[in-house]
Amino acid sequence: MSIRPRPGRLRGSARTAAVLGLLAGVLVTALVTLDPFELTTIDERLRGLDDDRPRAIAEPIWTCPMHPQIIESEPGSCPICGMDLVPVADDPGSHEDHAKGNREELWTCPMHPAVVEPTQGSCPICGMDLVPMAAEPDGPTAAAPPGATQGPVVRIDPAVQQNMNLTTETVRRRDIRRTIRTVGYLNYDEDRMVTVTTKYAGYVEKVFVNYLGQPVGRGEPLFEVFSPELVQTQQELLSAVSYAERLSGASPQTRERAEALVEAARQRLEFWDVSDDQIEGLIHRGAIVRTLEVAAPASGVVMKRMHGLEGMRIVPGMDVIHIAGLDTLWLAVEVYTNQLPWIREGSTATVTLTYLPGETFTGRVRFVEPEVSETTRTVRLTLEVPNPGRRLRVGMYATVVFEPVEVRDAVTVPSQSVLRTGERNVVVVALGDGSFAPREVTLGREGDGVVQVLDGLEAGDTIVTSAQFLIDSESNLREAILKMAAASRAESPTGDHRH
Repeated sequence: MSIRPRPGRLRGSARTAAVLGLLAGVLVTALVTLDPFELTTIDERLRGLDDDRPRAIAEPIWTCPMHPQIIESEPGSCPICGMDLVPVADDPGSHEDHAKGNREELWTCPMHPAVVEPTQGSCPICGMDLVPMAAEPDGPTAAAPPGATQGPVVRIDPAVQQNMNLTTETVRRRDIRRTIRTVGYLNYDEDRMVTVTTKYAGYVEKVFVNYLGQPVGRGEPLFEVFSPELVQTQQELLSAVSYAERLSGASPQTRERAEALVEAARQRLEFWDVSDDQIEGLIHRGAIVRTLEVAAPASGVVMKRMHGLEGMRIVPGMDVIHIAGLDTLWLAVEVYTNQLPWIREGSTATVTLTYLPGETFTGRVRFVEPEVSETTRTVRLTLEVPNPGRRLRVGMYATVVFEPVEVRDAVTVPSQSVLRTGERNVVVVALGDGSFAPREVTLGREGDGVVQVLDGLEAGDTIVTSAQFLIDSESNLREAILKMAAASRAESPTGDHRH
């Protein structure tokens, strides 16, 4: 039994083969006859305007929006990316007389300045309505400063500027500050911390400080101490005073020896931190007291107190009570090593706390630690912060902002106004009367949204701060066309060479 193919399938396969053969023939013919580089340069177009043959001034030439080096005399597709070519007008800088007379009759797209049409219509790229192109100024509107690189001038209609949301700003001088932000926590001011102890042995019989955090004033009693040494020294002082009084009528030498005994007993009590008022009261009474009060040497709050203090035997050097002053607190913060050049002892910072919204405090760097942390690679700073009303409390976290001045009276521009290509930095300068031009600048320090300009601009110049990349793109497109025209003239002075 033989299997015969169906007639319908043979006819379909034959038709497919015929179509493929026809397409292959057309493709071969196109590859043989088509010259992909058969492009008319703008230079030849411009030279054609000067010959004796009549030619329309507004006759368009065609280019690729993505590859401005492609120049065609007729509409078609880009041989590189395949996009539809769009018309462009003759370069206004090559034939000023023709351009000035016809530029007002041309229409362009606000978003795609490369699109130029002889009649009003829609942009072939984005579909926006075309707007009329304004005439170029008769002469240069502004000259670039010495050493600055200025690109081709671009003129933009005021209505187009509004559609582009174009904004400008004046170059001015100002101080460039560096913002350093960190966090820290409050602690006691160690310069205002005192430890209450005794220089004699004794027993605590009464305590006036009952809890931690209790505020005390300078000179207020903290506790009473009974000490046999104090009682003995008091008795010696009273005996010396009585002896000196009895010898008031004796010879001067005798009175001096009696007064020396009084002074020795008095000085011994002073060395034990007995105050002058207590000594004078003892002499005035003429009788010893069993216990003496130990007073606070400074104002503050009790931050430490020995447990079971009442009735305890104390010895010289024992830490009985700790008092800390709260008029100022210390704020411990950490900064990175690369931030240290801008912070030194005496530098000020703004301190804010979430516990006190809307209020700011000023801290001053008290000292900088001499070592770097091995784990965090940071350096610790200590700031002294005033505490009016004692509203700041130990342990609170705070945000600290340093704003040291890096450069004073520098020519600055906003950072967003600079177009950075990696090899050069460009700003767009407003020349006036709707004209703009890119200008290369040399940058310096940067901080707080502004950057220093070392060369290329002066204070008082006006620059574009938004939509400047659109102007720079249009200027680069014109510059590319001008360079291709110049290269074409250099390669073929007679005008026979074609791209």
